[in-house]
Amino acid sequence: MKNKYKIILSASFGVFACAFTSTAQAEEISIKPIFDARLRLETVDQPLTDADALTIRMRTGVDLSHKSGLSFLAEGEATLGIINDYNSTTNGNIARSVIADPQNIELNRLQLQYMAKGKGKIVVGRQRINIDDQRFVGNVGWRQNEQTFDAVTVSIDAIKPLTLDATYATSQRTIFGVDAGVREHFDGDFIFLGAAAKLGPLNIKAFSYLIDYDLGQPVSLSSTQSYGARATMKLPLAKGLDINFAASYAQQSNYKANPGNYSVDYIAAEGAASYAGFGLTLGYEKLGADGLGARFQTPFATLHKFNGYADLFLSTPTNGLQDYYVMFSKKLAGIKFLPGLNIAATYHKFDSDKLNISYGDEIDAILGFKVSKFSIGLKYADYNAKGFGVDTQKFIFDVGYAF
Repeated sequence: MKNKYKIILSASFGVFACAFTSTAQAEEISIKPIFDARLRLETVDQPLTDADALTIRMRTGVDLSHKSGLSFLAEGEATLGIINDYNSTTNGNIARSVIADPQNIELNRLQLQYMAKGKGKIVVGRQRINIDDQRFVGNVGWRQNEQTFDAVTVSIDAIKPLTLDATYATSQRTIFGVDAGVREHFDGDFIFLGAAAKLGPLNIKAFSYLIDYDLGQPVSLSSTQSYGARATMKLPLAKGLDINFAASYAQQSNYKANPGNYSVDYIAAEGAASYAGFGLTLGYEKLGADGLGARFQTPFATLHKFNGYADLFLSTPTNGLQDYYVMFSKKLAGIKFLPGLNIAATYHKFDSDKLNISYGDEIDAILGFKVSKFSIGLKYADYNAKGFGVDTQKFIFDVGYAF
């Protein structure tokens, strides 16, 4: 961690600690325990390799809060491999397919927060950051080890109809864990800025993401700057019938120590309709390329949410990526022994942005429901390779429990 961030963190923790001490003398502090466990079976079938992983992840901690708006949170995270016939990226089992859930014990979150109702909040420390749909910044919550950031985040709600948010982070704490060497965390100066407004049913937001990695790291020449806008809208057309739209555009270019000289585009558009528990979604996403090796990348994203559950496109291919997809979903209410049952199936068609290459297609299916504090999920992905990667089938079953 850099000295400048140590100074910011130490000073901020000192201020919050003093405030907490003084207010705690007069008022009672609320204590909320944190417990989040997930048992997962994941299998991968590829032409030359396969993998079987049974892992369990636990997060435990405490959240102390005061009615003045001050709060303190501390949380540890541990992942244990029970069946280890997979390449975790740190266990050296390279003869197996990758399932990026290495065994790990770490401090996941340690943060101080002050929230002023109706005005905004500030959070200092190691924290979870999810911005919008997590296409640019997310916690990678799908994997067992979570991605967090050492950061200061500020949001301001007092200037209606605007909402402003800003983040300055100095470290990306990756999903790869304590045995990942230099990949455990990547340091730098990371700035995330957003300005949003709600205009009737329309939500619009302008954003910028400035990623400046420190020199000497494996990613040190990958710094980028991205500027763009996002709009979402929900239209209730009739009783039980809703239409949702979302669209994003961004432009990314080289930044700071990045030796490139390029500019590439990001485009996303999605329309969804829901009626009587049925849902239909049509979407398109493009991560552009310049034909010379540069392509649009989002290294802080929750990438599993995008471009298929088989995870073939966690890094944008050299010639870019276009993803055309359609999803059918159904919420099944009224089944007593399967409360909140949701099912969905998605078809993806993948093409390049440059050179007109057909990458392949993929079928995904999910099923999930909750029973009390337990969540149960099934997921299947079948990627049919053409011009990129290899045929891949994945099956995932997990059981979660949290309070």
